[in-house]
Amino acid sequence: MLLAWLALTGSALLAESGPLPAAGVQAEYILQPMDLIKIEVFQEPDLERQVRISQDGAVTLPLINRVNLKGKTVQQGQEIIRDLYNRDYLVNPQINLIVLEYAKHDVKVLGQVTKAGAIEIPSDRPLKLLDAIALAGGFTRLADRKRVTLTRTGDDGSTTTTEINADNIIQSRNAADTWILREGDILNVPERIL
Repeated sequence: MLLAWLALTGSALLAESGPLPAAGVQAEYILQPMDLIKIEVFQEPDLERQVRISQDGAVTLPLINRVNLKGKTVQQGQEIIRDLYNRDYLVNPQINLIVLEYAKHDVKVLGQVTKAGAIEIPSDRPLKLLDAIALAGGFTRLADRKRVTLTRTGDDGSTTTTEINADNIIQSRNAADTWILREGDILNVPERIL
């Protein structure tokens, strides 16, 4: 009897409180194109969707159609969707937005490394220059580690190329922190002149 009462009151408390809010860290995550997200509307299973954010930062949801999430955090996205459903369709809807799969961002590592190609930037930490080279299999024996170039495209579309002495970074632990790579960066390790 007591167990039945606990089960009933526990489920009643859950029903009153609605879905749990997004976790603190995830709530502050800025939604990116190609993220796969799940939208849950409490007690409205027909409105639940898993959708991928388009390149222009939008998703299409039942009843409210196109929703622009560009530059929004998970928490802001929940609020926008809640307001849109609340406007014409539901009374005080409880929305839960969950990122199921983060968009993949990468840098290119070319030249005298063991496995030249794209290296994925982890979603949970920054990718440093030496880490990217290590993920590309490390330097080959012909690599000129003193003349590694980093080509980066800025927000305004301009491209800059910087020559970096990787040997100096290897010898000084603090210097490794100064070369954090960003989406679209290209590292080129030239061949040593013998």
